[in-house]
Order: sequence, then C-alpha cells, then structure tokens
Amino acid sequence: MEHKLDAGFAIAPEFGSRILRRSLARGGDFAEIFAEDRHSLSMRLEDGKIENVASGTDRGASIRVIRGLSTAFGYVESMDEATLLSLADGLSRTEEGLAAEVLPLAAPLPRPRFWVQKDPALAGAEQKASLLHTIDSIARGASSEVQQVSAAYAENRQRVWIANSNGIAAVDDRTRVMIAVTVTVRRGDLIQTGRETLAHHGGFELFDGDAATALAKQATTRALVMLESIQAPTGRMPVILANGFGGVLFHEACGHGLEADYILKKTSVWEGKKGTQVAPHEVSAYDDAVSPGMWGSGGCDDEGTATQCTTLIEEGVLTGYLSDRLRGTHLQIPLTGNGRRQDFRHLPYPRMTNTYFGVGEQTCEEIIGDTKRALYAKSLSGGEVNPATGDFVFGVAEGYLIENGKIGPSVRGATLIGNGPEVLQKIDAIADDLDVKAGMCGKEGQSVPVGSGQPTLRIRELTVGGTSL
Repeated sequence: MEHKLDAGFAIAPEFGSRILRRSLARGGDFAEIFAEDRHSLSMRLEDGKIENVASGTDRGASIRVIRGLSTAFGYVESMDEATLLSLADGLSRTEEGLAAEVLPLAAPLPRPRFWVQKDPALAGAEQKASLLHTIDSIARGASSEVQQVSAAYAENRQRVWIANSNGIAAVDDRTRVMIAVTVTVRRGDLIQTGRETLAHHGGFELFDGDAATALAKQATTRALVMLESIQAPTGRMPVILANGFGGVLFHEACGHGLEADYILKKTSVWEGKKGTQVAPHEVSAYDDAVSPGMWGSGGCDDEGTATQCTTLIEEGVLTGYLSDRLRGTHLQIPLTGNGRRQDFRHLPYPRMTNTYFGVGEQTCEEIIGDTKRALYAKSLSGGEVNPATGDFVFGVAEGYLIENGKIGPSVRGATLIGNGPEVLQKIDAIADDLDVKAGMCGKEGQSVPVGSGQPTLRIRELTVGGTSL
C-alpha cells in the first residue's frame, strides 16, 4: 500500500495577509513570506563503524520586500505571529511611500503530488545503519586492495508554505533520501578512488532489493579498474561522454549561463542569443522539475510558482532561460519555476532543477563502434567554469581510450578543456540511453539538490589534458 505524506503544513490566509500588508505599509512593489518546516537524519560509516549520527528539526520563516531591483530581507526562527509582524514592520521601514496593495490570498494552488511508498521516518535507525554495513562488507570483500570504505545515508523532509502580495499561496511537501559511497584502493604507490551515489525525491523504497549491494559493487569496480589505468593522453581528439554523469558538463558549462540573474547582469555568454542556432539540429536540452522521483523535482519552486519542464534548446535553437520572479519581471520573460533557495534563511535565485540533453536515435555501442580513436569519459569529477565566457576545465574520474571502435585501457589524470558554446556546436552523435544523476549545486553561498544527465554523446573534438603525449 502506498503511503502519501501529509501536506498539511500551512499558515492561515488571514495571518499571511496581515504580514504582507505590514510588509508593504510604507510602499514597495512586492512582498513575500516563505515558511519552512524541515526534518532530517544523517549518519556516516567510516572504518566499519557508524559515526556522526545527527537528526534535527528546523522551522522558521522569512519575508522579503522588493522595490525595483532592491530587496529588503529578513528571517526568524519562529512561526509566532507577533515575531513575524515585528519582522514585517522592520522591513517596511526600509521603504518610504504609501502602502502598496495586497491582493487577497487564494487557497494554495493544487500541485503535482510526489508519492512516497515508504516513509523513511518509519524505518528504524538500525535498518539504515544495516545498509551502510552491507556496503562496507561488499566493498571490502571484493578485493584485498580495498583500503578504505566510507558510506553516508541522509533523509530529509521539507514542507514549505509561500504567500505573496499578488494573492498567490502555495504549499509543497518534499522528501528526499540518498546513500553515497566512496571506495579507496591501493596497489603499491598508486591510489585510486571510486564514488557512487543513489538518491531520489521519494521514500525508502529506493533501497528495496539489492540496491545497496549494487552501489557498493559499482564504486569498488570503478576504483579497481582505475588501478589498471595508464597515463592519459594529451591533445585534441574526439571525446565520448557517457550517459548520466556526463551531464555535469552541460550543467556547469552551459546551464548556469542560462540562469536569468546572469542574463540580467549581462555576464552570461548566452545573453542575447535566444532564438539563435547554438547547436546541431539533433540537440535538445531541458530543465525538468516535474518528473517524479528525480532529485531536483518538486511541486512548486521556493517562490510558489508551479514547476514545469522548460525547453532550453530545441533542435539546436536556444529557446529560453531559467527565471525567478525578480529577474523574470525585469527581463519580461515567463516564470519557469526556478526560483530556489537553500532554506528560509536565504533569498531565492534562478537555479537549475534536473537538467539534461534529449535522446538521439543511436545506441551507445553504435557510437563507440563508429569512433576510430577517442577519450571515453565515463565519469567526471570537479571542475571550473566561467559563465561569462563558457570556458571550462573538468577532471575525468573514470576514463578509457577508444581504439578502432572498441573500449581500450582505462586512463588516469585526464582533464577536459574547452568552451561551452563551442562544445554544443561540436556534438555529432547522441544515443538513446538517457540517465540523470543526483548532486548538489552551489551558488551564492547556497546549496540545492539538482539532477544532471544526458544520453551518451560524442563531441567531434575537444582538448584533453593529460600526462602522456
């Protein structure tokens, strides 16, 4: 039997209206309340022992008042009416003028509901610890070369209530669970690491069956394969990005530049290019916040705007940007449901949700078989990107040489060096094997859950930095 989490967390409309009126008592264009109730649990396994078990509840609300591009903002760790009214009074004193209109609050808009089959809060701590011990046992049993295993479990339920002076009210109920594992192996002086994460917007059903066992095997295999690696080549060559983790490149090298704050400040390489051909006809890209189960999905954003699947690139043409209310209003572009914040203590910014390339018609095997020589980047690690130019550098966590249409030896020490707009133009093959991976994205000192993904694709030419000519 499916279990649906209760979405009853809300503030009475008359209470919200009083706060909004006080916030705009001295003028302003717009006022908003963001209230949050969050419950979380995390634990970590190191050296075979469960450590750093932490659980907690966080509750509070923030108010922002906007005039033009200026924002007055404050938050309180309370839901008390007197405390919130006092905060509203303080913020309104930053304005000088007549009271602005506040429209009556409507009932919260109906949102797509995300079903949780197994509420993680009902699973005991012993059951969660057992998952981590299973991962440790499987990884260590795979090889005597395994030196260290660390695994982390986390669950989070966040309920939000948003209301603004335009009369909009919204609620959302978000539950996310994840396990991450890192396996370190050693052979002589060579040390390699394999990492894997399993996460979704949903419940404890994610770990049904042998999910934890499979995760441990994947991370361990990745680390052991890299012990056999040779030095990465250097130079210009075709690059095949594997499905799933390869999507980090689009997220970083292209996605951030499509966020409306960079567009408004004219610090994005994509500013002014809407409607232009930025990639081959076969390339489409999306920011999808509505697909159930994806890590970055939700019923509404953190401004109460309904989420959607936004087409960013359609058949090679740049079709849109990712907006929040402040920047969308000034750019006069549609709201896309991408106003996101870490919690009630932070302002919302335009942020990606789940960003990925659309599928093609080839298979991964066909693309590899059609490639004489290339670097096959199966997993990317950290990197750096300049949104103003699109220039990037990414590390390759797991890579292979492709020789005469076949996957050859693994390579270590590879980096990918290039430019986002140029890379888009050089995509010449796309497979049908879309996969989206979970991660956390940092911006303006905030971190939010995002999904990044793609099918396997080939870039005609890219600079590979390595240690072997």
